[in-house]
Amino acid sequence: MASSRLPPTALTLKQVMEHILLFDPRGDDEQFLRRQQVLQLYRKILKAVRQVPNEADRHYLRDWAREDFKRNKGATDEDTIRMMITQGNLQLEELERTLKLAKS
Repeated sequence: MASSRLPPTALTLKQVMEHILLFDPRGDDEQFLRRQQVLQLYRKILKAVRQVPNEADRHYLRDWAREDFKRNKGATDEDTIRMMITQGNLQLEELERTLKLAKS
């Protein structure tokens, strides 16, 4: 990014994101946001899996999540990605409900 003499408040959001290297200038905004959603979902799933009391179950679920995300890493169709995010959120909710029931 070229050096600018403008004060930081005069920069556009896109320029700020490029500057802090959070934005891939080769992709589009929608792709960036979708990637963030996928990463957030992955982190939430792993966090929920850490709460599983049985070590063998915890190991199995962690491996399942990793393999599922790896298997779908190359997906590029936006509709397919949205559907997978929705499905992942439903599975996360089910896991969280099951953990809540197990604690009560």
